[in-house]
Amino acid sequence: MKIKIWGCRGSIASPGKGTLKYGGNTTCVQVSLNDGTILIFDAGSGIRNLGNHIIKNPSINEMYLFFTHAHWDHVNGFPFFRPAYSEKYTIHIRGGMRAKEVLKSYMDEQMRAPFFPVGTNNLKANLKFSTGRPKDQQIKNTQIIPIPLNHPNGGYGFKIIEDGKVFVFMPDNELEGKEFENGESYYTYHRFIKDADLLIHDAQYTPKEFEQKEGWGHSAFTSTIKLGMLSKVKKLGLFHHDPERTDAQLDRIGLLAAEIIKKEESSTECFIVYEGQEINL
Repeated sequence: MKIKIWGCRGSIASPGKGTLKYGGNTTCVQVSLNDGTILIFDAGSGIRNLGNHIIKNPSINEMYLFFTHAHWDHVNGFPFFRPAYSEKYTIHIRGGMRAKEVLKSYMDEQMRAPFFPVGTNNLKANLKFSTGRPKDQQIKNTQIIPIPLNHPNGGYGFKIIEDGKVFVFMPDNELEGKEFENGESYYTYHRFIKDADLLIHDAQYTPKEFEQKEGWGHSAFTSTIKLGMLSKVKKLGLFHHDPERTDAQLDRIGLLAAEIIKKEESSTECFIVYEGQEINL
């Protein structure tokens, strides 16, 4: 299993000199399974570059696109995803966006006038939509298990298990604050990610920022590190960077994370996720 990061910024894309190292595109993560199957998690602005990469690879004609939820920063890149406009591709669209019972109706809404000049009738790919809440599923030899996120309007994280390796992707998840109606308990999250080879988790705020933004659906990086250590994950990626966070500030958070882990004598390896990063499991 190979993971590649095409976007790791939260809330809104933030290009500029201050975000060159970690990237300014919003959420999009590619998982390439050992047999070449492509899984895509979220369609933030980063999916545009992923689409340009896919059309240059003649061996790819099918992929699975999972939406964690329907907030703008996780979906606004889809209208710019070039494979969706080509008959060559089959795109299985999965997820559980509670704002829409049927995923296709969300796409229709996003791409209708006056919000976008090209409607979904121009999408030539074979789009296969699932409906309702996501369930445990099997894609060839890979198991994919959803879990509700603690986030306004709901959402889902996903555990991907292939050949004994475990990757958990949980963006937009408030760990120590408000408990949303559709969320799960801290203990449930702990059990879900326990001993994972890789966890990529929301860490948008500093502790001070979280005091002002509790209930907005995101975690302080200290809370994310605490959960990762408690759950003994092998690698922990801090993700969904605040759009105001500069590269220098993220470097500082990385140093603070290392200090926390050293103090607790934890074996968890913690890092700041960056755009373009590739991780092999």
